[in-house]
Amino acid sequence: MNASRQDPGRRKAPSWASYRSSIGDRSELFATLSGVRRPTKALYPGSYLDLSPSTAIPTVTFVDTDRRAARYFADDALVRADLQGRTLPGAGIDISFLHTDYTTPLPIPPASFDLLISLYAGPVWEHCQQYLSPQGWFLANTSHGDASLAALDPSLRLVAAVHERDGRYRLNTGDLDHYLIPKRASAADPDTIRHQGRGIAYTKTAFAYVFTAVGNQH
Repeated sequence: MNASRQDPGRRKAPSWASYRSSIGDRSELFATLSGVRRPTKALYPGSYLDLSPSTAIPTVTFVDTDRRAARYFADDALVRADLQGRTLPGAGIDISFLHTDYTTPLPIPPASFDLLISLYAGPVWEHCQQYLSPQGWFLANTSHGDASLAALDPSLRLVAAVHERDGRYRLNTGDLDHYLIPKRASAADPDTIRHQGRGIAYTKTAFAYVFTAVGNQH
């Protein structure tokens, strides 16, 4: 048998390329964020194979317990090949991966990042807020309840709503008081959100939301 030929019955290992084909490419999301704020260091707990932040941000630390993600990020050549021709100038310089549970303490100094990402990952804010700088941004969606928990945290304020249509993203920074209004007031209970593991239904929805610390004017 010719060893150079790939076994047709053998499945290719998961990668960002396979992730994009099944889940989609969020590169435009981070390009949009970078066009407004230009984060330089991002922390992405529960990232799985989603390499998209590195297309727009110079330094990104990915965190996940999944062994497939660990194998993927350990293959630097494959990661670099996936990024080839997809990065903005200056992006994708430093890529690191922590094969661990983000709900446990991470080997990261406090206030090390200016962007904390929570997309379909669970209560990232409650476990990782200490790694975000006081001037940083927290990007979250409601899928697993994290944006809903953030909306109830008095230490945070909403600075933008992220809308998506056909793979294109835009940030809305106006009329923010129209967002994060529960359809049922009784649903705005942190313990219920944690127990159910999903977000609140709102009267006006967005793909994701951007928060920052109260008192931060940026």
